Amino acid sequence: MTPTDRDRVPHRLLITLCTVGATLMQALDQTIANVALPYMQGSLSATYDEITWVLTSYITAAAIMTAPVGWLAARFGRKYLFISCLVGFTVTSMLCGAAQSLTQMVVFRLLQGMFGAALVPLSQATMMDIYPIEQRGQAMAIWGVGVMVGPILGPTLGGYLTELYNWRYVFYINLPFGILATIGLIFFMPRSFQNFNMKFDWIGFSVLAVGIGGLQMMLDRGQDQDWFTSREIITEAILGALGVYLFVVHLLTARRPFIPPAIFRDRNFSAGLAMMFASGTILVSSSSLMAPWLQELANYPVETAGVVMAPRGIGTMAAMMIAGRLSSRLDPRKIMGFGILLLSWSIWDMTFWTPDVSTSRIALTITLQGAGLGFIFIPLQVLAFATLAPQFRTDGASLFSLCRNIGAAIGVSVTSAMLARNTQALHAEIGAQVNPFNRALQGHEAVHHLWDPATHHGAALLDQVINQQAQIVAYIDDYKMMIFTTLPSLLLLFLMRRPRRALGQSAETHAAME
Repeated sequence: MTPTDRDRVPHRLLITLCTVGATLMQALDQTIANVALPYMQGSLSATYDEITWVLTSYITAAAIMTAPVGWLAARFGRKYLFISCLVGFTVTSMLCGAAQSLTQMVVFRLLQGMFGAALVPLSQATMMDIYPIEQRGQAMAIWGVGVMVGPILGPTLGGYLTELYNWRYVFYINLPFGILATIGLIFFMPRSFQNFNMKFDWIGFSVLAVGIGGLQMMLDRGQDQDWFTSREIITEAILGALGVYLFVVHLLTARRPFIPPAIFRDRNFSAGLAMMFASGTILVSSSSLMAPWLQELANYPVETAGVVMAPRGIGTMAAMMIAGRLSSRLDPRKIMGFGILLLSWSIWDMTFWTPDVSTSRIALTITLQGAGLGFIFIPLQVLAFATLAPQFRTDGASLFSLCRNIGAAIGVSVTSAMLARNTQALHAEIGAQVNPFNRALQGHEAVHHLWDPATHHGAALLDQVINQQAQIVAYIDDYKMMIFTTLPSLLLLFLMRRPRRALGQSAETHAAME
């Protein structure tokens, strides 16, 4: 599509609404089923370990099928692939809601993940095609609302639907949006070129599927299986490492791999992938730590905890809109640098939190945290794709989604594992200091009687206090680790160059570099 054609795209607003709707559907389904798991467990007569496959099957299938989206779009046409995946996602959502057994639910979630994998990269590539380069920042801001806010709103919406109606409505809610988005794309999305002569790289896809599947399974089930003390986790780790290694070798030696190696020659894009991976580790892990902190340490009710976490999404949306307007006027690297510093400061402030911290301080900090993510996400999309050749956009969008999802999986797994292990270690360390020789505990009769370990009640209270203190310090350790993950991202900005479009140049040509 030429720049002139892009400026004249009819029904651009309707196409935007449909693509954003498809993105929001897929992003919501990553987290919306989490709160409904206990209800599904009883309805489907499943154990806790079995019911987690409802999440694992969807995440793993989506991760594996994200990589070949670029090839599928080139082979069958982006419009026809988009519509097919949207119809498949809507139908499998209804099947998930109607599932009568655990086996049916896992199979339908697997299919739902396969169809849903393409929705985010296809919608991103479509938005970049229908908007000229000077409006791409605002377009990515609108599109980014679905990607960034969907996982944040998912648990809250899922909780309300489950409480007011039934857990099945967590999946049924996709029906009206899926129908409207499908109809809109059928009538208004421009036709796309199909290349039926392309051959699929089965070897590359197979080894990548083994690598991503093994890594994803290891990360999802590692905490429950006690990590590398389990044969299952060791097997998954070996398969994941072997699959990734073989894929890299195949990518460098094969004639026509399904992911074109030329895409990585673009320095902005390659640095952008690393930045997206780092941002992904913070995007979900920060909110996954926040929910139990509010409920278990600060003793907020579930409903109140959801309300307290809402400002994070508000901060993200506001920052996205601001960044979308500024990206065409200011150097996107400066906006991203500001976002990284703002995100790091918000996490640093959380290292001082105790259960006595005020609600207003919590709201302010997580609002700024959400704003930091918004200031990173939008300029990153603009900068990474500005110098990328148009034929690589769908592949690039797929790789961005893959890096974000893998980063999120690693972030959640590592922070959860560190929290559990540090809590146990600190519990033992603090408990060892509770003895008759500790002067801090001497001379306080009230404390001695209240926490008397010789009585059942006193031992329980003492253990509760020690566990609370251990958890507080363990959360602080997690937040410190997140800072050391975020701040090094500033170095990636020096690898990127701001694209400058000369007056009269085509928007499709590579821009000059500063």
